[in-house]
Amino acid sequence: MEKSTREKIDYLRSPLAIRERCGQLYDYVIKGESQFFACDSTRLEEVADYVTKVMQDEYPNLQIPFHSRWQHFTAGEIPRLSWLNQKLAGLTAIEKAIAKYDLAIISVLLDAGAGKSWHYRETETQLIFKRSEGLAVASYHMFCQGIFSSDSNNPLQVDAQKLQSLTAEELAMGFHVTADNPLLGLEGRLKLLQKLGEVLLSLPNIFGKENSRPGNLANYLLEKVENNQIAATDVFNGVLQGFSDIWSGRLEVDGVNLGDVWFHGAVVDDGLVPFHKLSQWLTYSLLEPLQELGLEITNLDSLTGLAEYRNGGLCIDLGLIKVKNPDILSYSHSVTSEIIVEWRALTVILLDLIAAKIREQLNMNSSELPLVKVLQGGTWTAGRKIAAELRKDGVPPLQINSDGTVF
Repeated sequence: MEKSTREKIDYLRSPLAIRERCGQLYDYVIKGESQFFACDSTRLEEVADYVTKVMQDEYPNLQIPFHSRWQHFTAGEIPRLSWLNQKLAGLTAIEKAIAKYDLAIISVLLDAGAGKSWHYRETETQLIFKRSEGLAVASYHMFCQGIFSSDSNNPLQVDAQKLQSLTAEELAMGFHVTADNPLLGLEGRLKLLQKLGEVLLSLPNIFGKENSRPGNLANYLLEKVENNQIAATDVFNGVLQGFSDIWSGRLEVDGVNLGDVWFHGAVVDDGLVPFHKLSQWLTYSLLEPLQELGLEITNLDSLTGLAEYRNGGLCIDLGLIKVKNPDILSYSHSVTSEIIVEWRALTVILLDLIAAKIREQLNMNSSELPLVKVLQGGTWTAGRKIAAELRKDGVPPLQINSDGTVF
């Protein structure tokens, strides 16, 4: 591969590229050149007020955790993480981290839009969960039951052999899918996990030679540790190196799968706009097990906000993003469409602006309140709240066709 091609791929995989390319579309909208959206920056203060109020209600002491999959595992205030720690009690600290990586990775990869019709009833508590929490609780129990392990003596693992042989029936049973309880993108989720099994075997330097597991990424990342510190960007790079090839039907450069990267005609050079939403969500979800090993996470705010429907929905619902033609809210759109690419790009830039305004209001700096905590506290929670207030079932204002792998 030529150096220029390698440099282009590295650039499109960087948080710098996400902000720069999304920034181009933000400027395009601000100048009034978009046919789909306008941006009303006078609403920024009001949006920040709304998010701050939600944040203070959720976390009165402002001790906010990272926006990660681990928060979903405690849905319903059930101590599932304590249960997990009890199950892992006989393992070494590194083995525990690998097992937790297995769980977090598999759960995040299954965390695309579930649809408004699906729910999961937890057998142990009889509580019912929907959307992200439902997918988290379901995948947690599937992991604990050994559904992703080929070794009955070691059920608390995810391994390549089992992922490759996983069936739609097993996945449907784990998610309690029936004709009356349909889950969006079940087939897409299955293909993603099967492809993950292939990728694990193809990258033994990252995922291990003897027993290929996604959790072995922890060992790979530990090699990046210096002075008991690891940069969040190193974790992100590890995620992209390890998992980029699992995405199907995506843009490629010189045979390299770019992942969550899409085209918009208003973007200069090659028109490509990277988001890496799920990869960054996964990165955020891999930080806590590293902290449990006593490591300090640096460079947190180099990563971006997540371009997904809760954060983006918040901006539309509170008038920060204005829809020029209300008709686009009445039907769903492909993730490849310029409408969705623009919406997601605006979301990334506006999340940075909202976070800055919130820090100003609370007299906190980015070290005290990094973006990953603003998301948790925060914009994602506020996006869900305002959606529930405005629409039945809390659906987002702009609908996206989900294939089970993007959202």
